[in-house]
Amino acid sequence: MWIIYALGSALFAGMTAILAKIGIKNTDSNLSTAIRTVVVLLFSWIIVFIVGSQHTITTISTYTLIFLILSGCATGASWLCYFKALQLGDVNKITPIDKSSAILTIILAFLFLGETPTPLMCLGVVVFASGTYFMIQRKKSEKYDGKGKMWLFYAVLSAVFASLTSILGKIGIQGVESNLGTAIRTIVVLIMAWVIVFIQKKHVMIKNIDMKSWVFIILSGIATGFSWLCYYHALQTGRASMVVPIDQLSIVVSIAFSRIFLGERLSRKAFIGLMLVILGTMLLLF
Repeated sequence: MWIIYALGSALFAGMTAILAKIGIKNTDSNLSTAIRTVVVLLFSWIIVFIVGSQHTITTISTYTLIFLILSGCATGASWLCYFKALQLGDVNKITPIDKSSAILTIILAFLFLGETPTPLMCLGVVVFASGTYFMIQRKKSEKYDGKGKMWLFYAVLSAVFASLTSILGKIGIQGVESNLGTAIRTIVVLIMAWVIVFIQKKHVMIKNIDMKSWVFIILSGIATGFSWLCYYHALQTGRASMVVPIDQLSIVVSIAFSRIFLGERLSRKAFIGLMLVILGTMLLLF
């Protein structure tokens, strides 16, 4: 059953990237992230009350709560970096880097969770990494400037924090209902995102957000909410080293949608890279 939830997470995560890319086109990335988090928070707590798990909040141990908070901090950092990268670069280049967090997650799962990778999984890591390299190569017609360097920097940071999120989240949701754990983590992300917005004094820019941006920011928040609920339900019952690779298949959804709605084309080399990433993802499941 966890496989179905992992696939659902991949679908909604792929939709999130495109909706957010459109939503932050004319909006500051940190401000839009903070607004999206409000939507995710409302969404996640509605689900908590629907399933009736709010009554179990008093049974959460201090140990679990600490890891949920740490996971939330890592998520917040990953989001801020990811959406900043999306604002600066193309979806079909940023997404494979962000999804390479699966590689680091497998390593961390081995070190801290005792999940031993199989030989095929090790091969999958190599293939996945090779595919990512091909996908982020510049076309000959593209110029390499300072802006190009920055999206890569933020995308790499996003992947690092995303991998930490998976490991900390796996530890944190032991003994707590997955929807409730997600809702608690979202509170941490919300506080973190808005603190940064107010420190940067970007909250005054809310009045400048146009209606189209509002709609897509909210839709991306809803998609994220669905993705999270599916992801952490799968993570609670499945192995982190298997749930994460399936979630990485969202790259296929993101790139397909980026072609349809954003007109982003893959070069021949990038297409080969995508095939390698998909193959690597499949190998990570064995």
